[in-house]
Amino acid sequence: MSPSPQSAALALPVTDEALAERLHSRMAEVERLLAGHVQGRTAYVTEAASHLLAAGGKRFRPLLVLLAAEAGPRPDAAEVLTAACVVEITHLGSLYHDDVMDEAALRRGADSANSRYDNLVAILTGDFLFARSSELTATLGADAVRIQAETFTRLVEGQILETVEPGPGEDPLAHYLEVVAGKTGSLIATSARYGARFSGASAEVEEALAAYGEIVGSAFQLSDDILDIASDSEESGKTPGTDLREGVPTLPVLMAKASTDPADARLLELLAGDLADDQRHAEALDLLRKHPALDEARAYVIAQAQEAKALLDVLPAGPAREALEAFADLVAVRSA
Repeated sequence: MSPSPQSAALALPVTDEALAERLHSRMAEVERLLAGHVQGRTAYVTEAASHLLAAGGKRFRPLLVLLAAEAGPRPDAAEVLTAACVVEITHLGSLYHDDVMDEAALRRGADSANSRYDNLVAILTGDFLFARSSELTATLGADAVRIQAETFTRLVEGQILETVEPGPGEDPLAHYLEVVAGKTGSLIATSARYGARFSGASAEVEEALAAYGEIVGSAFQLSDDILDIASDSEESGKTPGTDLREGVPTLPVLMAKASTDPADARLLELLAGDLADDQRHAEALDLLRKHPALDEARAYVIAQAQEAKALLDVLPAGPAREALEAFADLVAVRSA
């Protein structure tokens, strides 16, 4: 079955018409609630906190909450909608901080908050959103507060680790995978966990979906790493090798750097230097596209996607499980 018009706008692949319609309806309610939750006591705070929310985005995390909630007997529970708002507001707060760290000028096609206002306002607005997500989490009970605190700890630690080089004797690839798991995987895992928990799913299903979310969420980020090297700009809409030029560590680059083959001397020399120069950048990109590390990175992501799919065996067959499996397949395909 081809995707319905409703599912075409969803961040997750949903081919079942009835499920797509339910998710769209609930996402519309989540959007309404989000607009209310980012309101401050003053117009200025509200404007700053609403800036990135209004800029749009895939809303992948709240959608995953709603989809995971289909595994329980109460997918339309009010707590599910609140949890969806919690994860999206947490994510939004992290974007404000990310843009300051990255000195980004744009976010989601609009001025970043640090460009529109300044770094101080952007940081404090991120803090405001984190505080608001904590207020909402408190309405979900003590267990949710603990889960949110643990998730936030991992998210922030991942952001910190991203700013430092691996320690002496530490594997750079392991360091990078820990960053991705913290910055990206942790909140996506919690999104899936919240959906299962607040819809009344069993503990077994909740744990399986949380593990699924961590793996597939991290793998989705890693597939972006591969696309940065392998994609054509016309297909992806992005300039190939952007991360490579900026010296951002990515999965295929780190795998290539681990090579001890004398034939890779030129590539390793390029990767160790400044790739701002167009000629050096083009040469490095060409060598990476031909290097076994690219296929090694693809194999790693495909294996991760398969591991995530295997965790879904605890779910009954049906549209929700099919959608979750399809997302894992998408992660694998987009890296191939």
